Amino acid sequence: MIYHSVCMKVKTEKLGEKEIMRTLDTLYTATGAMQGREAAKLFLRDLLTKSERVMLGRRIIIARMLLSGITQEDIVKGLGVGYDTIGRVRKWLSNQMSGYEKAIKGLEKEFDKRQEKKLYTKSVLYRLKKKYPLHFALFPTPKFKDFEK
Repeated sequence: MIYHSVCMKVKTEKLGEKEIMRTLDTLYTATGAMQGREAAKLFLRDLLTKSERVMLGRRIIIARMLLSGITQEDIVKGLGVGYDTIGRVRKWLSNQMSGYEKAIKGLEKEFDKRQEKKLYTKSVLYRLKKKYPLHFALFPTPKFKDFEK
């Protein structure tokens, strides 16, 4: 294994198949070794430039929007991205590349957890409903109209 002391940009076309596989295996293994959001955040911050991180994040946002049925026009207006970028993400989604979809499912679960945690910390009623769900099934929360009578 030879490591060069000078970092040079190498085009993937010039690398052999074994070198590409070894390089990608190293990247995927390092990524898979991350445990937790904070570790992943530090790893990506050290690995990628801010511009690259933003670009990747926006692709994920675009994929999420496409999967939820938002039109290309609304995505262009909302994010200020070009149709080519949306087209590439749509192509990756339609080519049965499940990486985006798996990531977005995990993302949705995480956002749901955050929302539930936010509700839990802000609402006493939410905490009571969570702790005593059968009570609220038998005795629903009264409406304010009932108190006016």
